[in-house]
Amino acid sequence: MIVEILKRSIIGIAIGAIFTFIALTGMVIGDAEASIAEVWKYMLGNLLIGTYFGLSSFLYEFDKWSPLKRTIIHFSLSITVYFIIAFAVDWLPFQPLSFLIGALLFISAYILFWAGAQFFAKRLASSMNEYLDKKR
Repeated sequence: MIVEILKRSIIGIAIGAIFTFIALTGMVIGDAEASIAEVWKYMLGNLLIGTYFGLSSFLYEFDKWSPLKRTIIHFSLSITVYFIIAFAVDWLPFQPLSFLIGALLFISAYILFWAGAQFFAKRLASSMNEYLDKKR
């Protein structure tokens, strides 16, 4: 179990680092200036978000919960963790309009990732069923 926790945390951290690199690349292309403290704070936020999403995948292993229940709990925790981190590291100013825009963007991204995961799972199941049919 500890190995799996470490593995998922490291994968989440790696994904957070990729997003940090993308953001820094955008800053370089746009010739934007930022202090080391700001970059550090934003990178910490990305790493925390990445770690959270890496570990939160454990929620989908509760077989006693329905897929809907797992998704609702995962979404609720995810948006809560996101906003705590986003406000703490100043990704978003603590204002109603910023909260609304941030929520809409988060929900849109969540739906895209969720739909992609569903599509992948259905394709995988279909592929496995085809393989089993060929074996018979």
